[in-house]
Amino acid sequence: MTSEKSAGTVAGRKPPNSSKLSVRRNASSQEAARSRARWHRFVSYYRPHLPLLGAVLCCAVLVSLTALALPLIANHIVSRLPELASSPDAVGQLLVLGGVLLAIFAVQALATYFVDYRGHVMGARIEAQVRGELFEHCQKLSFSFYDRQRTGQLMSRITNDSLWLGELFHHGPEDLAISLLKFTGALAVLIWIDPLIAWMIVGLLPFAIGYALYFNNRMNQALRTSKERIAGVNERVEDALGGIRVVQSFANERDEKVRFDTENAKFLHSRAEGYRSEALLWSGMDAFAQLVMIVVIVFGAIRILGGQMDAAGLLTLLLCVGVLLDPLKRFDNFIRLWQEGYTGFVRAMELLEEQPDIADLPDARPLETVGGAIGFADVGFRYEADGPKVLEGVSLSIRPGEFVALVGPSGVGKSTLCSLIPRFYDVDAGNVTLDGEDIRDLTLASLRRHVGVVQQDVYLFSGTVAENLRYGRPDASTDEIMAAARAANAHDFIMALPQGYDTDIGQRGVKLSGGQKQRLTIARAFLKDPAILIFDEATSALDNESERAIQESLLSLAKGRTTLVIAHRLSTIRHADRILVLTRDGIVEQGTHDALMATGGVYADLHRLQGRL
Repeated sequence: MTSEKSAGTVAGRKPPNSSKLSVRRNASSQEAARSRARWHRFVSYYRPHLPLLGAVLCCAVLVSLTALALPLIANHIVSRLPELASSPDAVGQLLVLGGVLLAIFAVQALATYFVDYRGHVMGARIEAQVRGELFEHCQKLSFSFYDRQRTGQLMSRITNDSLWLGELFHHGPEDLAISLLKFTGALAVLIWIDPLIAWMIVGLLPFAIGYALYFNNRMNQALRTSKERIAGVNERVEDALGGIRVVQSFANERDEKVRFDTENAKFLHSRAEGYRSEALLWSGMDAFAQLVMIVVIVFGAIRILGGQMDAAGLLTLLLCVGVLLDPLKRFDNFIRLWQEGYTGFVRAMELLEEQPDIADLPDARPLETVGGAIGFADVGFRYEADGPKVLEGVSLSIRPGEFVALVGPSGVGKSTLCSLIPRFYDVDAGNVTLDGEDIRDLTLASLRRHVGVVQQDVYLFSGTVAENLRYGRPDASTDEIMAAARAANAHDFIMALPQGYDTDIGQRGVKLSGGQKQRLTIARAFLKDPAILIFDEATSALDNESERAIQESLLSLAKGRTTLVIAHRLSTIRHADRILVLTRDGIVEQGTHDALMATGGVYADLHRLQGRL
């Protein structure tokens, strides 16, 4: 009865922890699959360099063979000394053997040079390839990814983490090949000279390998932590130096130094732990090498006293031990390179495995011509899955060529609504259409090519004025650049700069005023000549005179284009075809300036409030 009940329980009901075990098994299998994929990708980086890798490995074989030739020739010389002593041509024969040794050393030197130089070049090329892939991949990741990440952390992965990759890709195959050949060759010679001493050395190896693996694991943990900590240091440096004007204006240099010292101390602690494990590893392996040497000397001497070995055999053993221990030292070095390089490789792969939230659908088609009709149908959006809703149930139709202004309190989703049009983010509910077609059915590149955006956060690149303007259209002529600058009321101040359009504006345009930077970004959008224009607080940093000039240019540019303008300064959108008033409840009012003022609603209240400020 009991057994039947137990059987029924097992058959009809899962054990309490079966779901947890299943989750753990799935996680374990996924991790194993990910590790296999990363390993295949690691090996694939050698594919374009197979001829060079083959040449490096061939030279590594020469290095190993020439190293093994020395004890064998030394054994031959010493064992033949009694015979040579009675030969009239003894010196000549020794000189010939010396010439052979010199030839072997010359081959070894040339092979070592090729391995060291060409191997490093191969490693540097692979390192550059990985760094290029990381940068290219970062360009494809969506805005939502950058909302979660910090620039300093990403910079660390692209620069610091890839530094050791070249060393690993170079020294990995070389050290493994040389170590394997030297170790097996030297061990074979040791067994040939004296099997007893050879097997005594082999008996010590498991202890050395276990010791190395233990501290190898500790080094791995410490190195991964130190890479995360140096990313924190980079992040603090990037924040502090990028915002140096804010730091100094608030006299917060001391606070920034304290924050930096905190991150720096964490990095120092992680490095100290790594160095401690590395020192214990190296000192332990050196001790093992000395122990092997002592075993050979003591037991070799005992064997000579017993008549089982001669002096030539002991000399050969000592030389072979030196060859045998070199692979162990190379193995130590390989462990260090592996930890440094592969830890960085894993962090690089974690970034490369990050998939863009927004990408082209398999059947997405390029957008050729644009009429400019934009539709929002019951659109809902939130930035995070468990975050608050920013937009909910928003429906809106914008006619081709219509000039639409969005106003309302901060934080109600005006910028978010406009960011959905070029698919900087994707809707959670509903859809956004362009000329009646869901924008998710269009390729991203062609969609964004027809949408010009001047964002609230002004950003200019290091370089000249002309280079920044050409960012809107790289093939633009000088006349077209100047025309765009005139349209944005920027030509006059540009010509007043020391080198005009060839003036270097510094990082992020630090040599320009806020209004000047804003006008350059507007000119950059004008030069792009898109079918749809989005201005997000684009005139917020302009003085009254420049603002009026931009308004005139904007009205002229908006003709025949669909234009959306987000504005807190309501004076900039009086001539809009339609003004939409957004609040937490969605679009609560819409109409022309005069019509909305006549209703005396939210827009009229906002206008009166700004008039009193």
